Amino acid sequence: MATVRKSLTITEAQEQWIKLQIEIGGFANDSEYMRHLIRLDEERNREFLITKAAIQAGYDSGVSPKVRTVDEIMKAAINRRTDKTQGKQNA
Repeated sequence: MATVRKSLTITEAQEQWIKLQIEIGGFANDSEYMRHLIRLDEERNREFLITKAAIQAGYDSGVSPKVRTVDEIMKAAINRRTDKTQGKQNA
């Protein structure tokens, strides 16, 4: 994997924070700590985007022709989850 060199301007307080994280967090240097933060941000945003896409898919699917109560909807969701779980156990 190719690496790219970046220059970053931070405050003195941020510099002290990074040094503390290196000391107590087991990071070897500034770069290792920054890469760790980027990985955390990537994971958080990945989960957000997956959730956002699922919400959009639900919105795009339109209004259900079924008229159900909230309790009926919840029961159907629980049944689907149970069916999926049992399917994995039987596989």
